[in-house]
Amino acid sequence: MTDSLHLKYLAISESDYRWGLAVNAVGYQDVQPGAAYPPGNHPSRYLFAPERGRVLDEYQLLYITRGQGSFASASHPQTAALSKGSVFLLFPGEWHTYSPDPGTGWKEYWIGFRGSIMDAWMDGGFFMRERPIWHIGLHDDVARLYLEAIQVADGQKSCFQQRLGSIVAHLLSLARFYARNAEFTESAQQINRAKIIIAEQYRTIYPEEVASQICMGYNNFRKVFKDYTGFSPAKYIQMVRLNKVKEALTNTDLPSSRIAFEAGYDNEDYFYTLFRRHTGMTPMEYRSFTQGQSIRISPDVLSLQK
Repeated sequence: MTDSLHLKYLAISESDYRWGLAVNAVGYQDVQPGAAYPPGNHPSRYLFAPERGRVLDEYQLLYITRGQGSFASASHPQTAALSKGSVFLLFPGEWHTYSPDPGTGWKEYWIGFRGSIMDAWMDGGFFMRERPIWHIGLHDDVARLYLEAIQVADGQKSCFQQRLGSIVAHLLSLARFYARNAEFTESAQQINRAKIIIAEQYRTIYPEEVASQICMGYNNFRKVFKDYTGFSPAKYIQMVRLNKVKEALTNTDLPSSRIAFEAGYDNEDYFYTLFRRHTGMTPMEYRSFTQGQSIRISPDVLSLQK
């Protein structure tokens, strides 16, 4: 090994697979301008000629920290530009190709993995073959996780695969976190201001009023707010109100009707119906449950608390 190349290939046991995420390989390489790519000392199952591409039987997550290059895949056939700060995901069973620009070379970190947890995240729509690239920028914590994975793989102590699995999960979550927030550079401040307004005025505020206070048209505000938070503005206000009710039921002895009114619910029947639909309990049952009092809770109600 040299300082410009570090590769580690790992065996995976049945127990490792049962954990849900297992790492096949991890490494980095610093490809200088004009150098051959990929280098010739990879195992044969990982070698490929960029002009022909290849198909792997695992996921790989790569991070470019220097230089630039290009990427294409079966689900993303239009060649895409890669640059420092780009992260891209390779999918098992899918043709792909990528390479650095000969004029710049690049430095890449990569980790290959498989597992039922990743498959579930794919099924849940968190990662898509049609959107394999995120431009997250340069982040020291991301590069350090790759280096930590290399260190763990080199040591191969007991349960090292479980540790590597947690690093993979952390890398994937950071890629989504940084990429998602990069999309909202201009609007994030407005949405965070909207959340503060809701936190301060949740008893009486309406979504249209929030949009007006942050000087956004309501239709645009509703779309951006939902994309950013995962909730529509109306749903978010409702959840803030319900959380305030839950806090008061747990931490005070105030009557539930007064708690509901102070949270902005004028119609007591509507409040009771809404609360039971969201928690599976009446307000009094919830108070007893969270204050540790002995009550009979059905399995269906318990499942709603998870």
